Amino acid sequence: MILLMVSLFACLGAKLIAVCISSSLLAKIWKKQADNRNIPDLYKWEIQNFLLTELDRETAERQRIQIELEQFLYWQQVILESTTDGILIVDAQGNITGFNQKCVQMWRVPELLVESGNYKQALKVALKQLENPRKYLSIVRELHLRQDAKNYDVIAFKDGRVFEHYSQPQCIGSKVVGRVWSFRDVTAHKLAEATIRHQALHDPLTDLPNRALFNQQLTESLVKAHQSGNKLAVCFLDLDRFQTINNTLGHAIGDKLLQGVAQRLTKCLQAGDIVARWGGDEFTILLPKISDAKDAVHIQEEILAAFKPGFDIENHRLYISASIGIALYPTHGEDAETLIKNADAALYRVKSQGRNNYQFYQSAINSQASELLSLKNSLYSALERQEFRVYYQPQVKITTGEITKMEALLRWQHPELGLIPPNKFIPIAEETGLIIPIGEWVLKTACKQNKAWQSAFNLPSLSVAVNVSARQFHQTNLVNLVKQILSETQLNPQSLDLEVTETLAMENIAFTRKVLTELGNMGISISLDDFGTGYCSLNYLKNFPIHTLKIDRSFVCDLTNDNNDAAIITAIIALAHALNLTVVAEGVETEEQRNLLRILECELMQGYLFSHPLSVEDATRLLKNCQSQRVISNPVEYLSLGLTRGDAGTRKAF
Repeated sequence: MILLMVSLFACLGAKLIAVCISSSLLAKIWKKQADNRNIPDLYKWEIQNFLLTELDRETAERQRIQIELEQFLYWQQVILESTTDGILIVDAQGNITGFNQKCVQMWRVPELLVESGNYKQALKVALKQLENPRKYLSIVRELHLRQDAKNYDVIAFKDGRVFEHYSQPQCIGSKVVGRVWSFRDVTAHKLAEATIRHQALHDPLTDLPNRALFNQQLTESLVKAHQSGNKLAVCFLDLDRFQTINNTLGHAIGDKLLQGVAQRLTKCLQAGDIVARWGGDEFTILLPKISDAKDAVHIQEEILAAFKPGFDIENHRLYISASIGIALYPTHGEDAETLIKNADAALYRVKSQGRNNYQFYQSAINSQASELLSLKNSLYSALERQEFRVYYQPQVKITTGEITKMEALLRWQHPELGLIPPNKFIPIAEETGLIIPIGEWVLKTACKQNKAWQSAFNLPSLSVAVNVSARQFHQTNLVNLVKQILSETQLNPQSLDLEVTETLAMENIAFTRKVLTELGNMGISISLDDFGTGYCSLNYLKNFPIHTLKIDRSFVCDLTNDNNDAAIITAIIALAHALNLTVVAEGVETEEQRNLLRILECELMQGYLFSHPLSVEDATRLLKNCQSQRVISNPVEYLSLGLTRGDAGTRKAF
């Protein structure tokens, strides 16, 4: 619209100038004709008066036209200055005949140079600012050759500015007399568009590529790898127990942890490698420049090492590890979907085998993944269908043969698959969050059963130990839940022992101390399970209200053959005694182990030597027999009673 008005004003001005010129010529012609004729004086006087009258009229008309022309030029300039676009008018001879201040400001060309009308010199100054001056110059030359052509394009500047420009011919009638250029600064608009495009393809929290961009980059890399015959690797990474931190400390802390993870992952990669946030606490990594599997292994080891130092976030020192699954092109798949699926399957295998590791995809994993998926689907209804069982394994005071405690262990009696080992379904329950209602059921069942045993066999000192999962421990209502269950089952808090692992305790020290203190103030005993296998810092032993250390079975199994294990157990027992803590040895299976532990002054033991985990019925018979005689250490006698049967070879879980 602005260009049309500018052209209109220019045309009208040209017509007014033409009228002025024609009027002046007419007066000269009349004067010449009068001089050349032989006319009498009277008539000459009349003609003179006539010519003077015409001259006055023409002078007045010329003045009127001059005023109108000035008004036209004034309004033309007003319109030029009122627009937010830069306007430049160039005549057919290549001279600048009009412009506005916006044009001068936008192009940063000296105003005196523009006022001089030297279009070529002004153009030289302008071209120096452009990112691609040759392209713009070619446009100008083409329009000079094709004077009736219109043009629209985008101009990019070296300093990041972006202009849209539109050019159309200026005509009087059918004749082209010049050209009008308009320029609009669209830098902010283009930046907004770029931002929108970036946001559509990047994770807003970490600014890493998102799933869509990763899939696009993976597809492009596969095409190049196919053409060149190179290999590449797709890695699927998941943060271990991230939800525990997120649910305990809040999403703000969790978000900052994810940002810190993204930064460490980026530092581990080489130029050309890509890390993306797949969603939640999952990341995908593309390694497009590997020569063999060893290159991928090297990077995974760097990543795992990068997670060992803690993350300092708002006065919290947080520790987290990662599990990684890897699929190689073309060995494990030739398209993006297959590679991602297989890397994910390998990741799931790592998580089921203890986390904090990496593993390459293997064809056998798919069948295992199908089995796990079936278990996962069945697990959702297992509690409702009452398929879970609580088994009990006694802790024995070796000097007296007394059963001091029964540890509650969860088992799943699947209607089709039979008794499922806990190491197969507990990780699934942790991942899905089903461990929370399952854990509540186990706690309530164990407390109720222990109360029944105390009443039936007059065993007021008998206590029950229940393992607390990471997700269950980090519930905000755990303390209130325990209070409620103790109240419902009427079990004395001193008869309940809650077992937590070192790793769980160290995930958030401040929160752990708070919860354990509240539980300890209720009279509940706290045991540190699998001691010696987690964090090496012993500082928490004096800060946490712990009552018992449980020596992990991994140290006990080679006790009689490995001097290092013997030294470690000796140190743990001495440490526990010095801190007035009770110590329990797990996994005692042989007489030799028992005898050596007794020499080392470990009085409480637990393991297959004394009893396998027992069903509630068998555990009840065992306790009934203990009323008349203390538990003895010869497992043969238990076998004769039918009390050692159970899921032999299955480690405790939950």
